[in-house]
Amino acid sequence: MDPLTHDPRFAAMTFVVIDFEGLTPAGRPAEPIEVAALTLRPLDGRLVEIGRFEELMRPPADVPVTARDVQLKGITQRMLTSAAPAAEVMAQLDARLTAHPYRLVAHHASTEAGIIARQAEHCPVLAATPLLDTLRLAKAVVPGLGSYGLDSLLGYYGIPKPAGRHRAMPDVAVTAQVLARLLDEGCAGGQWRTLLELDAAAGLQPKRPPTAPEAEQSALF
Repeated sequence: MDPLTHDPRFAAMTFVVIDFEGLTPAGRPAEPIEVAALTLRPLDGRLVEIGRFEELMRPPADVPVTARDVQLKGITQRMLTSAAPAAEVMAQLDARLTAHPYRLVAHHASTEAGIIARQAEHCPVLAATPLLDTLRLAKAVVPGLGSYGLDSLLGYYGIPKPAGRHRAMPDVAVTAQVLARLLDEGCAGGQWRTLLELDAAAGLQPKRPPTAPEAEQSALF
């Protein structure tokens, strides 16, 4: 990603790879039950981890964990009983984002954007942060791939499927690896050389506009 690191805006950016696990009650939006975030900064031509956050979230009392949820995610009702509600956890995560600029990164980022938007009053910084979608980046870098699901991209790049796949932190960790590969290949293929070109290729604007201009300073996470 050397051409990108020559772009001052990209070099000053902190990338927050984020993932939610949720429950999908009938006729209602998804209720988050776990969130993980991994913060990355460009350094010497690669993305370096500088922090991480991981918490379970207690869903509303009328949204049960089903047997299928347990089978797929490995999260049980008992595990969530003592967890804080989503509002508290999202506020905790938001409080760590104290130094702009940021980009959120997620696979099929519209899903994460929707969850964040519904929690916006508790996480105003997150709700105002633009996203990059690794699914859209992959479509630009690897056209014609049969599937752009995360498992397909892990297979394409030879990245081992993690233990605990479908838990938030393992999914965030491999999404970060996919992001690094996509950035490198996109640069090599001339798809992008600046943050602006990355945003044009795979950006998703937040549903709530920023309340203050981004200040270019080191991120605290």
